[in-house]
Amino acid sequence: MHLLLTDRLTCPRCGPTFGLVLLSRQLGDRRVLDGSLGCPNCRDRFPVCDGFGDLRPPPRAPLLPPEGEPPAPDAAPEDRVRALAAGLGAASGPGTTLLMGGAVELAPALARMLPDVEVVALDPRTARWPETPGVSRLVSGASLPFFGGMLRGVALSGAEVDDPLLRESLRVLAPGHRVVVLDPRDDSRDRLAAAGCSTIVEGPGMLAAGP
Repeated sequence: MHLLLTDRLTCPRCGPTFGLVLLSRQLGDRRVLDGSLGCPNCRDRFPVCDGFGDLRPPPRAPLLPPEGEPPAPDAAPEDRVRALAAGLGAASGPGTTLLMGGAVELAPALARMLPDVEVVALDPRTARWPETPGVSRLVSGASLPFFGGMLRGVALSGAEVDDPLLRESLRVLAPGHRVVVLDPRDDSRDRLAAAGCSTIVEGPGMLAAGP
């Protein structure tokens, strides 16, 4: 997890107006490898272990990694990664982009393509990934643990689009930036429109929209 990302994170228990304070036990190349994030309001702490941040609100059950191997850093097809970058409109950094669910498999390749952009991969599967430059790995609850208007793009898969997640995605999105739906379903465009988004870019397997 990149050190500067901690300034954008909020308490998953108290809500998006309460920031977190980092207590680091191990840093390497400006990345938090071991430590915790504490909330000055509720006094709860959220662990960072092997670079992976667990920002689920309590009660937190043990996080059991799913079976199977995590995707290899070079497994993502280049044309799919370029389509995602084009959909996000992210030509260069600095900034922070969020990938969720099925979209996280493109995170390492997107981070290499956009070296000044920190890519947040929000999915429990990333707990088993090695620490990778440009990729911050997290898990959270239903609410996204970020201050509003902070992120340069949000990407998720069509299978994961629902109204609460879209509202959260738009809350954390910086003005002028986009939500990208990979492998959109038949109702994805309607859901985006209902959330107040207009389609900006549409291509094979990708739909980008903005408020």
